[in-house]
Amino acid sequence: MTGKSVQYFELVQLDKNIWTVGISHKFVGMEFGTRMSIVRFGTGELLLHSPVPINDTLRDELNSLGEVKFIVAPNKFHHLYVKDCKGIYPEAELWGAHGLAEKRKDLTFEGVITDKTNFGPKGEVQNFLFSGMPTVNEIVFYHPESKTLILTDLLFNFPKDLSLGFKLFLRLFGLYGGPKVSKLEYYVFLKDREKARESARKVLSLDFDRVVLAHRDIIPTDGKEIVRKAFECFLV
Repeated sequence: MTGKSVQYFELVQLDKNIWTVGISHKFVGMEFGTRMSIVRFGTGELLLHSPVPINDTLRDELNSLGEVKFIVAPNKFHHLYVKDCKGIYPEAELWGAHGLAEKRKDLTFEGVITDKTNFGPKGEVQNFLFSGMPTVNEIVFYHPESKTLILTDLLFNFPKDLSLGFKLFLRLFGLYGGPKVSKLEYYVFLKDREKARESARKVLSLDFDRVVLAHRDIIPTDGKEIVRKAFECFLV
């Protein structure tokens, strides 16, 4: 079964119909971690956002929550485990960010996620493209019921108690000291500042409090003000 050598963290319930589970994930030898979010619809069906490897234990936990209906690769970087996930849940629909089908020609996608794509009953989840960064093409997800914003690589939130080498690495990319937008995204990946500004404003128009990130710490509360501060680079 996929993920036998992976270090898993506990499946955490954030609210009535939303959970997360993380795994250890190292980048250049440093622990970035990565996280899958699970949303359950009123129908009992599940959406898996940015899947992690699924071992027997996690599969049993997911099956206890509901039926996996949607598997989502939310940007052009977070697709590593979707093929194995689709193999475990062959009846589930696989959806990807703009441009991912061309990158992963070994996968068959149900479709490209657009602002008009509905997952589950209309309104239970909202999603839209954060425009202006075609290298990433991240889809923002919002769960109104729990006032939760789900981001993947638009924001990172590393703790301060890290090794000196890790701190220096994060400072190089502008990621040290709380929730931050990577300098790589802002100075390299960002191609259309006006579109990114419009997308940032759209994010901030949502009524959210909690922010789930793919890498490191979740922002449990006051998320809107924290994101507003982090997104100042897009808003100027």
